[in-house]
Amino acid sequence: MHEYSIVEALISRVAEEAEARGAAGVSRLYVKIGALSGVEPDLLASAYELFSERTICAGAELRIERVEERWACSGCGRAVERGAALVCPECARPARLVQGDEIVLERIEMEVP
Repeated sequence: MHEYSIVEALISRVAEEAEARGAAGVSRLYVKIGALSGVEPDLLASAYELFSERTICAGAELRIERVEERWACSGCGRAVERGAALVCPECARPARLVQGDEIVLERIEMEVP
């Protein structure tokens, strides 16, 4: 399950940011997970609960925002509707994924003296 390695990297990154700012603790993390990222939000949350113990993230809330996929024409930029063929209805160019495959640490709320 790759959610564990993602949580490990997440906690490591948060620890780096907290140390750089002299934070005494972390209270909340905000993460965006794309629908096509291959990450299951519930499994990520469970892995976070397990691995955050005895780290700077112990007791910190993890808020996960799911980001739906969005496709657009690679030529003209026109949005391609969900469920439609992945080609532009105007210029027939192939669509490209513009949103929905990301895993982003959006914000960290920490206690800084």
